[in-house]
Amino acid sequence: MATETPPPSKAQAQLPSTEEFAEVQQSAEFGDLRRSYRSFAFPLTIAFIAWYLLYVLLSNYAGDFMGTKVAGNINVALVLGLAQFLTTFLIAWWYARHAAARLDPKAEAIKSRMEGGA
Repeated sequence: MATETPPPSKAQAQLPSTEEFAEVQQSAEFGDLRRSYRSFAFPLTIAFIAWYLLYVLLSNYAGDFMGTKVAGNINVALVLGLAQFLTTFLIAWWYARHAAARLDPKAEAIKSRMEGGA
């Protein structure tokens, strides 16, 4: 079986020291990475939890509304329940795009600098 990648190097990679980790953690570059992550993840997490709780509260206290027929035997509760799945997948897709565009390059730059590649 042919492969295009060379076999892994047998040389041990030098691991950063505890002091180097602490230094990077205090750096502006790492702070920017953390801020980029938090500014995306926290608002979406709060929004999704609120959306989920709204669904649960409507299911418990607005039975007539949730039982309203939309088309045939499909009611509002089913539509909103399926929308929960849809929003879960949309958020995961959106996060993957955000991470690839904004988080991964910053994290890779920090990693390569810590491993001595830069």
